[in-house]
Order: sequence, then structure tokens, then C-alpha cells
Amino acid sequence: MEKKKLVLGVIGADVHAVGNKILDHAFTHAGFEVINLGVLVSQEEFIEAAIETAADAIVVSSLYGHGELDCRGLRDKCKEAGIGDILLYVGGNIVVGKQPFEEVEQRFKDMGFDRVFGPGTSPDEGIAFLKKDLNITE
Repeated sequence: MEKKKLVLGVIGADVHAVGNKILDHAFTHAGFEVINLGVLVSQEEFIEAAIETAADAIVVSSLYGHGELDCRGLRDKCKEAGIGDILLYVGGNIVVGKQPFEEVEQRFKDMGFDRVFGPGTSPDEGIAFLKKDLNITE
């Protein structure tokens, strides 16, 4: 079976690399082909990499609290680029301050994200959802 491809990166002006490396390792170990863009990644770079590699999902990470601003409009840009139905995941410390996760999750879903993960989420949870959403049967 061909490996499903994930474009992974830390969006915006965020330079938090440790979580990115952990996710890369976990997703690779789980059998995904990971295209890791690293840190300081723009929306356009995520989209270009997804198109170039025929990725199955874009996984956006953010830890510095400005993910909400950095992610706004990403689904629309995906649509404009012809990959409007690509799976979009976001996770980390994606908003400023302590806010109820249900509200944060809804705001990101309203922006077009398929799955939203809060701070401290285990990579295993993301992997389980990826397998479900990409119809991977073991």
C-alpha cells in the first residue's frame, strides 16, 4: 500500500521546532510519508508543498499563540489553488490566553479545518484521526 503523504510545518513567525520534530518522528513511525517544512512556514508554502507532493493532508502546528491569525484564510487559499478538499489539521497552543477549547475548536472548524488539537495532545490521537480520515485500515 502506498504511504499517505502529510505536509507538516510550524506556521507563521513561530520558531518552536521541538514539537515539529516529535510530530515528524511519530507520523513517520506510524507509516506516513512526512514532508516536513520546518518552522516559519507561510500558508503559500504549505499549499505549494501539498501540490508538488500530491499530499493527502496538511498538518499545521503553532505554539506561540497566534495560530488563529496565521491560519485564517488557509482553506480558501487551498480552494483557489485547486486542493480545496485536502484534509487540514491544526494543533498546539493555537490561541492567545486561556480560552475554552470547545470555542477555539469551533472557530478553527469555521475556518475550514477538519481537526483541531489543543496543547498537550498526544501525537497518537492525531495519528488515530489521520488513519480514520484517510480511510487507512491496518
